[in-house]
Amino acid sequence: MSHVSDLGRRRVLQGMLGGSAVTVGLPFLNGFLNSHGTALADGAQLPVSFATWFWGCGLNPGRWEPGQIGKFADLGPELKPLEAFKAKMNVYSGMKAFVDGKPFITHFSGAQAILTGSVPRAREFAQPSIDTLIADVIGTRTRFRSIEVACEGIATHSQSMRAGALVNPGEISPVALYGRIFGTGFKDPNAAEFTPDPAVMVRKSALSVVAEERQAFMNKLGAEDKQRLDEYFTSLRQLEQQLALELEKPAPLEACSVPGAVEEARPSTEIETAAINHALFAKLLTHALACGQTRVVNIVFGDALSTLRKAGGTQTHHEYTHEEPVDPKLGYQPEVAWFCTEIMRNLGVFLAELERIKEGDRTLLDRMLVLTGTDHGYAKIHSVENMPVMTIGNAGGRFKTGLHISAKGDPVSRVGLTVQQALGLPISTWGNDSMQTTKTITEIIA
Repeated sequence: MSHVSDLGRRRVLQGMLGGSAVTVGLPFLNGFLNSHGTALADGAQLPVSFATWFWGCGLNPGRWEPGQIGKFADLGPELKPLEAFKAKMNVYSGMKAFVDGKPFITHFSGAQAILTGSVPRAREFAQPSIDTLIADVIGTRTRFRSIEVACEGIATHSQSMRAGALVNPGEISPVALYGRIFGTGFKDPNAAEFTPDPAVMVRKSALSVVAEERQAFMNKLGAEDKQRLDEYFTSLRQLEQQLALELEKPAPLEACSVPGAVEEARPSTEIETAAINHALFAKLLTHALACGQTRVVNIVFGDALSTLRKAGGTQTHHEYTHEEPVDPKLGYQPEVAWFCTEIMRNLGVFLAELERIKEGDRTLLDRMLVLTGTDHGYAKIHSVENMPVMTIGNAGGRFKTGLHISAKGDPVSRVGLTVQQALGLPISTWGNDSMQTTKTITEIIA
């Protein structure tokens, strides 16, 4: 492993576009790390990062749980798209949300139980979500305390919230997020200095703006770091080209009488469009995490009501959960199962981006902890029992992985408490009423 002594902890390249600074972050190269790639060159630990990934309407009972308790070999059919990551994931089954006689709010109470450790009395965010608690500890020295995205195009569907009615809105445009990440102060239209249009930035390319500094930096690197950084920049340029294409009007086709204009991956509840935006968001968020611009990200693939639908279709995933009969031979709802599998496939897209970033002998996913959340166990009957929850990544060695934890009847807040303690939060209890717990999941603590 090469080591470049004069690199220090330099993490960005900078240039100017239209009078405004453009920043291109750098991943952890070998030159930033110790000889084993397990810590920074100065001995400091690699920073742990955290993500939530949310979808609506749960999964089908019996079709997602691994077949074994403890170390498992087989994922349930609806988790098969995550097969490549099973050694780095934990699956938690049997846990539930306790309502305690409070009004049960469908598609809300269960999600709040996972993300806030409480079931509120009304449709309001009575407690801050777990990501904000974690960001207040690990995200205070990064450019963005956290970044939120909503893939189906409604900013208020973000599941990141402070107490009360304060929601951290989700970005709905990959192009706008590109501008936030690479440009300085893009979100402030009243700033005294000029800030470039994100669409112009995409076409210009942040990499071309910092080309001279990039070349000078590359000259300092060893062969392995040069190759790794070249691969990283190539991937980043491909992302810019994807975003630029989304801004262009498609060429007319003789066979098509009314060619449509696409200004970008227009937000939509069509699952295919949500998937396109999600893939772009996944690349951008991975860049932000790898380059230390944030340590906390939150992705909503589909809202709690799961208004996702197939292209050209009118019936939503949510409607299928209630209206589609259970196939007597299969024992489940086949259309609902299709949505569940497709949603998990998209989770796999995000995980693959994290796994692609090499950090020494490990990957970005290895210092991540991704917590998944949803609103129901069995959406057909609005059940909040057997809530499907997973964590992926070992948080820089803090978690054992490849385990199926079955805790039938326990509050789902046990997962959140364990996650917070693993990430360094000084708490011994979490949750309210019957959701309150002091019981961590000791089997997964490394």
